[in-house]
Amino acid sequence: MGLSNDEVRHIAWLARLGVTDDEIERFRIDLSVILDHFRVLQELDTEHVPAAPHASLLENVLRDDVPQTSLEVESVLANAPRSQDSCFRVAPILE
Repeated sequence: MGLSNDEVRHIAWLARLGVTDDEIERFRIDLSVILDHFRVLQELDTEHVPAAPHASLLENVLRDDVPQTSLEVESVLANAPRSQDSCFRVAPILE
């Protein structure tokens, strides 16, 4: 069972893709093949396959937060295009 052209247009709209009529036909065929592969996978008996471990059970591997001396203001601002009063100067985003 394949997708209709209207279904492919709707999928393209959801993905915010501008597609031509030629692309619609090509995507209709390609997406239908992909969905057929998923239908085959749904028929597999996975009742005795153990579940994969959940990603949320992993522990964070960040380094310890150790206080250190800060960089000198002059060295931090050395490559800044513009600075003012020990701060980076940037163009305003709101007027």
